[in-house]
Amino acid sequence: MIELSWRDRIAILTLDRSEKHNALNIELCDRIRAAFADAADARAVVLTGRGRSFCSGADLDEVYTADFRGALYAMLHAVTDAPVPVVAAVNGAAIGAGTQLAIAADFRVVAPTARFGVPTAKIGLAVDPWTIRRLALLAGNGIARRLLLACDQLDADTALACGLADRPGATDEALEWAHDMTSLAPLTQAYSKRVLNAVFEPELEEALGKELDAAFEACWASEDFAEGRRSRAEKRPPVFRGR
Repeated sequence: MIELSWRDRIAILTLDRSEKHNALNIELCDRIRAAFADAADARAVVLTGRGRSFCSGADLDEVYTADFRGALYAMLHAVTDAPVPVVAAVNGAAIGAGTQLAIAADFRVVAPTARFGVPTAKIGLAVDPWTIRRLALLAGNGIARRLLLACDQLDADTALACGLADRPGATDEALEWAHDMTSLAPLTQAYSKRVLNAVFEPELEEALGKELDAAFEACWASEDFAEGRRSRAEKRPPVFRGR
């Protein structure tokens, strides 16, 4: 259902339920969450789908169950809470829960066949406020309204134009971008990501205030900070170790 492979320090997570267009059921959600735990040593993660779809959404055989909803949101938060950059290589349709999975990542690289949509109003479901807020902040309020209220779909060009997608390309381009990120300071990345996530979840900002302040100070007191200064003086690329 999901394949975990490695390229240097990049963990590649490939949804592999192509007979169902990578639709999410409880088992697949649990396996994605477990795969992120197994990729704890990665310096970046690339998430993609096998076949023609990135993720066609929730498996309709399970979507109406309470257990599915719990598994879905636990998985999505495992993606957003990963301390390293997560790049979604959106190789095809990302519909409903597929769009949710794509926007849980930090970045989206879209193939020409990529499509986004949140057709919950067509089937009487709803996505949580976190998803709606994240979608509106990434793509803009107008695009979010089109997706949620009119059940429009966005193609790759529109997603790039509105900011929902970051770069055009296939999995190779996503891996190349992720590779560039693996040489950066991981403590700084993890701290910046947590603060940026607080923008999407404002209720966390106050709760994490002291913790984020401590993480900020730790970046400045870290061995990586000293390595950055040393490498500049020695005129060489820095080698960051996350300490």
